[in-house]
Amino acid sequence: MAEKKQKMLKVTYVRSAIGYNKKQSKIIEALGLTKLNDSNILPDNASVRGSIHHVAHLVKVEEVK
Repeated sequence: MAEKKQKMLKVTYVRSAIGYNKKQSKIIEALGLTKLNDSNILPDNASVRGSIHHVAHLVKVEEVK
């Protein structure tokens, strides 16, 4: 059987979380981002989308094929 390829998202940390709620800083860490302009490729699922929704003003999201 052919394996179904899972969609992936490239998340890039583009704006500092300083001055924002500490919860948002923890979400950035949970997404695997540590420094500005750091990127991480994550699976496109509901939990990742929910985390991105909370910090959408701090990150840039692209779909990876």
